[in-house]
Amino acid sequence: MSHNDTIVAQATPPGRGGVGILRISGLKARDVAQEVLGKLPKPRYADYLPFKDVDGSALDQGIALWFPGPNSFTGEDVLELQGHGGPVILDLLLKRILTLPGVRIARPGEFSERAFLNDKLDLAQAEAIADLIDASSEQAARSALNSLQGAFSARVNHLVEALTHLRIYVEAAIDFPDEEIDFLSDGKIEAQLNGVIADLDAVRTEARQGSLLREGMKVVIAGRPNAGKSSLLNALAGREAAIVTDIAGTTRDVLREHIHIDGMPLHIIDTAGLRDANDEVERIGIERAWQEIEQADRVLFMVDGTTTDAVDPADIWPDFIARLPKNLPITVVRNKADITGEPLGISEVNGHSLVRLSARTGEGVDVLRNHLKQSMGFDTNMEGGFLARRRHLQALAEAADHLEQGKAQLLGAWAGELLAEELRLAQQSLSEITGEFTSDDLLGRIFSSFCIGK
Repeated sequence: MSHNDTIVAQATPPGRGGVGILRISGLKARDVAQEVLGKLPKPRYADYLPFKDVDGSALDQGIALWFPGPNSFTGEDVLELQGHGGPVILDLLLKRILTLPGVRIARPGEFSERAFLNDKLDLAQAEAIADLIDASSEQAARSALNSLQGAFSARVNHLVEALTHLRIYVEAAIDFPDEEIDFLSDGKIEAQLNGVIADLDAVRTEARQGSLLREGMKVVIAGRPNAGKSSLLNALAGREAAIVTDIAGTTRDVLREHIHIDGMPLHIIDTAGLRDANDEVERIGIERAWQEIEQADRVLFMVDGTTTDAVDPADIWPDFIARLPKNLPITVVRNKADITGEPLGISEVNGHSLVRLSARTGEGVDVLRNHLKQSMGFDTNMEGGFLARRRHLQALAEAADHLEQGKAQLLGAWAGELLAEELRLAQQSLSEITGEFTSDDLLGRIFSSFCIGK
């Protein structure tokens, strides 16, 4: 589809509401205003007008807003019609607009895509629009707004600018080969490079926080039947999300709860008790449990404290530990402390965290909540943060890798050409975040996930 087309879409959610908004952007927006409103409204003023059908009869009446390009969200001529929020009324008005030649329904995210293509916002800001809409907590919403206002982009652009200055200095050394050794060994380049690496590390730390706010952490509760997994899910969720009985194998399918711990999203997954099952339904549930475990950020290994005194996971159930994915973090949760009399709290055992609690009474559950927050490095006191996506983290990691390789070339071989190439690649990785270097396929994937009308 051409970006020269004029596009229209409903900007408010489907269904009934007090107000329904249609947004039009493109060269034909002016024609839409003349046909539907009978006039071109004064720019950036609210005009209360009837919305007319082809025969001149009124379809609705409401507020019209006219934003001539380039001073609009998309950078094109934009018309907004704010009428009543009934689906029938909006559908009639939409059909009326689509009778005009050169006007079509917008693709998901196409308004934001045009804003990006017309340099009204960069790619990180465009993504922040969708993140702000999808925010599941106040902290996530504030961070998404910071990204939309350019906080993340400013940090990235500062790094790109620093790399540009460094590349100029390095390439000057290459252009004057008689002076190259002096240029590369005088310590100035190394100091500047170390400064960029330190700044990048700080941005990566904030980006990981932002990714946690957006993506959350996937935690799977796993263990033998009747260890108290469903009780722990209920305790963490603060409600009776799962059925709890003394019958082994009560939970046969995966149960999911979405909660927040001081603003950090947490996806808690309760799974079927792991054992050799003869029942076909239970066996399917166990297979699904292992699928969830393999995709988890952390596993809560639930242990019935009344059945064993062991605290090392390898001693408690060696076959289970052996099957876990390599490097998957484990927290051993010794349950039923209200019965065993074990002291509540957290400790370390052979590199694994051990939490003693009672899922039934809720004692010690707050300790587990704090542990989950700290294990992901989540800082509730971080101010002025921004949201980040997985692709942002990947781009930052690639940039950091190129800088480290460049530093090795500088210190190990005084190889100016190789250092310059690593700096260029690092700069390119960072520029992918804001969209300066981005493939069309990636743009399509990003904007297709947006709401229609955004």
